[in-house]
Amino acid sequence: MGRRIFPVLVIALLLLFIAGRTLAGFVIEYEWWKELGQLETWASILLYGLLPVVVAALVVFAVLWIAHARGLKHAGTGLRRHPAYARIATVALLVVGIVVAAAAIDGWTVVRFAGSHRAGAGTNPWRDPVYGQPLSFYIFDLPFYRELAQLVLVTAVLAGLLNWLTGRIWTLRDRFPGLHGNIAIDLELGDLLREGLTYPFARVALALFLIALAGSLWLGRYTLVYSDHGFMVGMDWIDEHVRVPLQWVAIATALAGAVLALAGRLRWLLVLVVVLVLRGIIPGIIATLYVRPNELGLQKPYIEHHIRSTRAAWGFDERLKEMQFPAKLESTVNVSANQPLFDNVRLWDWRAFHDTITQVQALRQYYVFPDTDVDRYTIDGQMRQVMVAARELDVNQLGGQRTSWINTHLIYTHSYGLVMAAASRITPEGSPVFYIQDAPPRLNTGSLKLTRPEIYFGENLHEPVFVRTNQEEFSYPAGAENVHTRYEGRGGIPIASPLIRLAAAVTRGDWNILLTGYLRGDSRMLIRRDVAARVKALAGFLEWDPDPYIVITQDGRLVWIIDGYTTTDAHPYSRRLSIRQIGEANYIRNAVKAVVDAYDGSVTLYVFDSADPVIRAWQAILPRLFRPASEMAADLRAHVRHPELQFLAQAEIYRTFHMRDPEAFYNKEDLWDVAREKYSQNADADRVQPTFVVATLPGETKPEFLLIMSFTPRGKDNMIGLMAARSDGEHLGELVVLQLSKQALIYGPLQIEARIDSDQNISKDLTLWNQQGSQVLRGQMLVLPVGDTFVYVEPIYLQASQARMPQLKRVALAMGNRLIYGETYEQALGLLAGQQVRTETAPPPEATASTTAPTTAPPPAGDRKLEAAREQIRRLRKQLDELESLLK
Repeated sequence: MGRRIFPVLVIALLLLFIAGRTLAGFVIEYEWWKELGQLETWASILLYGLLPVVVAALVVFAVLWIAHARGLKHAGTGLRRHPAYARIATVALLVVGIVVAAAAIDGWTVVRFAGSHRAGAGTNPWRDPVYGQPLSFYIFDLPFYRELAQLVLVTAVLAGLLNWLTGRIWTLRDRFPGLHGNIAIDLELGDLLREGLTYPFARVALALFLIALAGSLWLGRYTLVYSDHGFMVGMDWIDEHVRVPLQWVAIATALAGAVLALAGRLRWLLVLVVVLVLRGIIPGIIATLYVRPNELGLQKPYIEHHIRSTRAAWGFDERLKEMQFPAKLESTVNVSANQPLFDNVRLWDWRAFHDTITQVQALRQYYVFPDTDVDRYTIDGQMRQVMVAARELDVNQLGGQRTSWINTHLIYTHSYGLVMAAASRITPEGSPVFYIQDAPPRLNTGSLKLTRPEIYFGENLHEPVFVRTNQEEFSYPAGAENVHTRYEGRGGIPIASPLIRLAAAVTRGDWNILLTGYLRGDSRMLIRRDVAARVKALAGFLEWDPDPYIVITQDGRLVWIIDGYTTTDAHPYSRRLSIRQIGEANYIRNAVKAVVDAYDGSVTLYVFDSADPVIRAWQAILPRLFRPASEMAADLRAHVRHPELQFLAQAEIYRTFHMRDPEAFYNKEDLWDVAREKYSQNADADRVQPTFVVATLPGETKPEFLLIMSFTPRGKDNMIGLMAARSDGEHLGELVVLQLSKQALIYGPLQIEARIDSDQNISKDLTLWNQQGSQVLRGQMLVLPVGDTFVYVEPIYLQASQARMPQLKRVALAMGNRLIYGETYEQALGLLAGQQVRTETAPPPEATASTTAPTTAPPPAGDRKLEAAREQIRRLRKQLDELESLLK
């Protein structure tokens, strides 16, 4: 007896454990959604995910129950005569109904379908060029109808088989009572079909199956708009002129077969099989014999559909402006007229800046800077480009203290402050010019305010932590002492209740939560402190950018802004692309921007693309979750941007789909590549990354915050185009492409890199510095449109191998055939302008310049030789001093 009880007891305890964890998780989820003020949204999500499957399961169960009952009736019996069997059969059929519905129906497909019709058509003007259907039909309606047809097909097959098997088994059972259910069914396929059609319900089920098959074939016409033919995507000549007519023949045959099935005739099914086989063979024969020899002429209209649809899907038709930019290789630049632009040239490459602040601003070993962002702020009345990095706490760097539960859950609860520096300014020693530095924060400008430097929600934080406990929290180090604080925000889950503490202990697998005596009546537990995971848990149906960026509000609080995307692979005729950390898509919109408060964790989702049909559907389904962009505060609105992730995808698509002529597109006559550059002196060239700059676009009068990327022709390094994404004001999300002349040579970034390498003066410095014990780093090259030409800017850093703290040592400027090399940016800019200019920092030391054109009147020959010798001595002496200092 004991041996039998033990397995039962183990199974019971296991089920109790699973149920306990599920219930505990439900309790914590309830409290978390309550913390965010979105309980109604959470209830809707749970209901929407479950209700369609439940309804479908009940429908399938009802059909199967009727099929089963009719089978019994055909055998001359009924469920009422077998009550025990009836109960078992009912439960079994209900389980089958649930399994079938769960496998055939995605609840959210049904919900999105309903939401899209509730939201209305919207303002997206795109319609497919063959059927004339709007985009919403392909994103919402077609998936819903296909799932419905699939459910009917499966249910019809199961119902027909169940009806026949039930009738046959119970007929044999009643005819041979001694068999007691051990009945062998030995029939050939033809006999099985003929006997099955003697059952009226089985004939109805077969007819229903054929009708559903006809519906599925009818819907299949629309799926041809996704066909990938290699050189294009979408319906081509073969699809429209061969496959679609054959599809109609198959549809008519299936419908005729449904009528004949009701009459008990089977031969028509063979006709249907033949039609379906021919539907798969004939298109290939015609393609080989007729289409391929005449492919370009026949496919030209369909290639046009592909080009137009792809450009629409990736946002080019709506907000992209292409302009011819007649850039000149030899030109002049008026520095004074473009002073705001040159004042904001970014000299700090984010990689060099990150390494530098890690050395000088981390303060303690447990502080890290997970990321560095580029932004713009109004400082002293002018827009300034800045580098921003949050100082975050990494408990893994606490050493032996990280093993203490009190340390990691009660004391080290939050990060502290940030670093902000001018992107365009460098100290004479080659270090950043900080606007905000140190802890407690030291502000070096009156234009900024920081009242809440604590970061309880960030990018690199552990969880859970408990605040408002009997233990003070560590805030920041101050010399030999530490400064402590207590949390004053409204974030977190109340943890005083024994039930909540038990639920937290079970879900986290941490019984210290239940046993500790540090928690008190107003204590709170903070979870989902990673801001990306936080918004993902709140709105997981959207795709979220992996790179949040931190912003200081006017009242001195820190908030995170995260870009959210609506994507789909259901846009007809559009080329798919694999997007990093999102997956494959052929349509993307930056429809949502989330704002997460770094102190209390509150989340607000703002809709920035109300024309997007996907976000319109979600707004209709979950109205309390979203707010219009017009409600975003002005101080936050000033920091939104076109996201890099979307820009990268758009640039990748555009380098092919800038070609609009079908013949040129078919022959790939004008393919572009993303330009290349190199970062380390000895590294291979790599594709340039999108770069935030402050620049003035042609035709505009003032600088703006832009995200830029340059292109070169396939297999070449000269520049052929430059794409810029705008972020300021009403221009947010607009793309501008400067298309360069194919007849004129404009240097690409890698060609400027090669000129830097081959310059005699520059190469001497780079070779000398790039010795054992030091490394030359070359910052991201900026390509700035100025007037009717481009100015190229590349900062050059020197870094010791043992201490990663790059310092700016030289700046290279290039314009046309002129290459200027200065010890400071101000010197190089002065040489570009033909004079020394006043700077915002201390006066620079001597500069050396390599340029093809003199910037001042040439001195006498004797003086030139003497001055050149002195200059060479000064340079050698300075380089020896720098090398000696570095070796020390």
